[in-house]
Amino acid sequence: MPRWLGVLVLLAIAATFGANHVAARLAFDHGTSVSTAVAVRSLGTALFVLVLLRLSRVPLGIPGPTLRRGLLIGVLIAVQSYCLYSAVARIPVALALLAFNTFPIMLGLVSWLAGGERPARRTLIAMPVALLGLAIALDVTGVGNRAAGAAGTAGASFTAMLPGVGFAIGASICFGVALHLIGRWLPAIDGRLRTLMFMVVVAVVTISAGAATTGFHWPADATGWTGLTLLTVLYGTAITGLFVVLPRLGAVNNAAIMNFEPVAALAMAWAVLGQTVSVVQLFGGAIVIGAIVYLSTGPRPGRG
Repeated sequence: MPRWLGVLVLLAIAATFGANHVAARLAFDHGTSVSTAVAVRSLGTALFVLVLLRLSRVPLGIPGPTLRRGLLIGVLIAVQSYCLYSAVARIPVALALLAFNTFPIMLGLVSWLAGGERPARRTLIAMPVALLGLAIALDVTGVGNRAAGAAGTAGASFTAMLPGVGFAIGASICFGVALHLIGRWLPAIDGRLRTLMFMVVVAVVTISAGAATTGFHWPADATGWTGLTLLTVLYGTAITGLFVVLPRLGAVNNAAIMNFEPVAALAMAWAVLGQTVSVVQLFGGAIVIGAIVYLSTGPRPGRG
């Protein structure tokens, strides 16, 4: 796949993930529990991918050792899914995604420490710049919140949001480790087959945990059902594309492109939900886009 095309596809995947989380927050605000959302989303994605595999006549058999490794990665994806949706349910969507999108840094560190591919210099420059832009875009410093407080419209303080941020960071660590293990253990497995395996594991783990803790709650109204349906469709499309495209491009030096996700979510929240975007936030978004362009126009690893 040409690098420029891969970058465009990853940007589209990031935007789809952002839309999925906006839909998830809509579902949570209308009675849906995190366990219900993760279980329904995972089962829906598994069925969708299974149909794709059958239509493509892709063999479903997986060697025993590979299957065991895949099941372990699936558990990591299950923990990541629950943590990220828990963060989205507790704090603003964009802030949850900002904390989660540190996963390229986690991936780079894990891969490097494990003796794998070292992040290219251009990637090491782009990652912190992109995160800085995200911090500005999402008003992590609280400058915008203090101004809103003066007007009587301030939101929750950062201290109050720490549990949600903790869930998002936990999701970031799990996803970074999972991406590293996918590239190391499952490089030859069809991306759709990987997705099917992971989603089945996520569904089993989530349903078991939800049943043990009575954590299932269905949407309370039509708006909640719409959110639940949309998050299932959007997530299934995005996660399948990610697991197919990212390993082909090289996860370590391209995962940072997914930092576009919270910027896309911020824009969609403004367009769909009527949330305002300040000039400072737009400036932060411009920094993120600039970092992505800088990253995507660089030479491939090994080409200078």
